[in-house]
Amino acid sequence: MAMWRAAARQLVDRALVGSRAAHTSAGSKKIVGVFYKAGEYADKNPNFVGCVEGALGIRNWLESKGHQYIVTDDKEGLDSELEKHIEDMHVLITTPFHPAYVSAERIKKAKNLELLLTAGIGSDHIDLPAAAAAGLTVAEVTGSNTVSVAEDELMRILILLRNFLPGYQQVVQGDWNVAGIAHRAYDLEGKTVGTVGAGRIGRLLLQRLKPFNCNLLYHDRLQINPELEKEIGAKFEEDLDAMLPKCDVIVINTPLTEKTRGMFNKEKIAKMKKGVIVVNNARGAIMDTQAVADACSSGHIAGYGGDVWFPQPAPKDHPWRYMPNHAMTPHISGTTIDAQLRYAAGVKDMLDRHFKGEDFPAENYIVKEGELASQYR
Repeated sequence: MAMWRAAARQLVDRALVGSRAAHTSAGSKKIVGVFYKAGEYADKNPNFVGCVEGALGIRNWLESKGHQYIVTDDKEGLDSELEKHIEDMHVLITTPFHPAYVSAERIKKAKNLELLLTAGIGSDHIDLPAAAAAGLTVAEVTGSNTVSVAEDELMRILILLRNFLPGYQQVVQGDWNVAGIAHRAYDLEGKTVGTVGAGRIGRLLLQRLKPFNCNLLYHDRLQINPELEKEIGAKFEEDLDAMLPKCDVIVINTPLTEKTRGMFNKEKIAKMKKGVIVVNNARGAIMDTQAVADACSSGHIAGYGGDVWFPQPAPKDHPWRYMPNHAMTPHISGTTIDAQLRYAAGVKDMLDRHFKGEDFPAENYIVKEGELASQYR
């Protein structure tokens, strides 16, 4: 009898462990999405799914499966809509374009939280070590907007080199002064362009720059495939400080980590060539905000362009709004309609896999089973 009871107890214990392991695939879940609000533009395009109103196009699908789906743009402070749902939400979906900052304090409050999804690329709005310590899964839709961002970077390089914005402003203001534009307009051909980071976006940018007959350099933790390197015609620069003074144009394509936060400070910018063009669609916090503004004012940086700020949305008094010779916009490069459809489909796929207890594509994981992806270590 004692042996029978012990065996029965083992079966019960196994069942309990199994029920905890299957927790993500059983029952109704509360999913919270934090996106930017579209307002009057919501109905302008049926494929505009990356906003609050579009809700990634997954509301009907989620609700048909019995899940609760809360969508908001209100994300900051203890009185925010997001804060009301932190304690009992199971999944949080947010986006780099209007990020919900997930601190260690918020993670501690989120007793039911299982999964943090980024609709897009870049999960630095999450305290990743805290998420790993809490046993949460963090994932993003890798590759969903790499083309979108690389194209945008190329556009900003040309806008700044050709001194396009002052010409546009002249037309709008009713002026006509060719000299006011031409005195600092340059060709891209023959210039040395260096990318700091040569991951998916950095490689795509280098490929798109090749037809312009530039001298292409890149700095990264790892050297890219030799065959691709030869095909692109790019040269690996192991020493970043040695690469910077060689470049007429520098593009930031590295993720935001504790190592890269504030990397481009006054001292690092001083190593750049005087009159350099800098494009940053990676993350605003990689740059020292005031150092960039000062370098633009002094002319050391001849033009600074990008769509990433810290924090986001950028406050009205952010110095980058008012510095000279900039081509800054809100965070838009990775949220084209094409990109929205890709990252919406990726989010739906991962949610479906999560509900079924299946793994995601390996490249999508940022935190899995307590381990951070290599780029965030």
